[in-house]
Amino acid sequence: MKQKICVVDDEAKILRFISANLRSVGYEVVTADSGEELLEKYDLISPDLILLDIMMPGKDGFYVLEELRKFSHTPIIMLTARSNPKDKVNGLNLGADDYLTKPFSLDELFARVNAVLRRSQPSLADGAAGTSSVIETGSLQVDVGGKRIWIDDEELKLTQTEFSLLEILALNLDKVVQHESLLSEVWGPQYRDDVEYLRVGIARIRRKIKERLKEPEEYIVTYPGLGYMLKSVTAHHE
Repeated sequence: MKQKICVVDDEAKILRFISANLRSVGYEVVTADSGEELLEKYDLISPDLILLDIMMPGKDGFYVLEELRKFSHTPIIMLTARSNPKDKVNGLNLGADDYLTKPFSLDELFARVNAVLRRSQPSLADGAAGTSSVIETGSLQVDVGGKRIWIDDEELKLTQTEFSLLEILALNLDKVVQHESLLSEVWGPQYRDDVEYLRVGIARIRRKIKERLKEPEEYIVTYPGLGYMLKSVTAHHE
């Protein structure tokens, strides 16, 4: 079955350009010319990935992203003609998985799309029968095979990118994973120096964990200038 991508942009030329080229490499593509249309038809569209323009009349991309993250963890790549670093940080803070600045090449578009969709798909190794895939530390359980996170037996909702980060840290429990390794594994080798992606992603994971924990335990340890570590924590029992 083809993976479905929804492209949201108020510029008809951009919609046609992106849609035609994504279809040419085998994706199913649906379009929306406003954020309101996407929110209204989201359940009907049910996309595997959303390409969302920021600068649109009416509800802009940031608003739509924030609304989507209230109920959806579908991967989202933000599109913008502005190169302001604050826009990138704002989008990542709101839960975007990646960011593309216009104008962009087709190679760059395909690379970003492929990378984000790859993160959202379970690997063959994850589904191998007979292998334990749950990593536990304190109240936190990381189900590598099922790509799900649990805290005290209640599921914690993460975006695909957030899960990928926590998964790598969990697979390297009590080991420091360097910035470059995390960036290359999750976003791709071309991102190995873009530490802002990492800082925002880790901050979002920490915030979600802390919102659910009964004990004020810090699971992810920062090693300034080096990387991050998910540490072993003794579970608290009543």
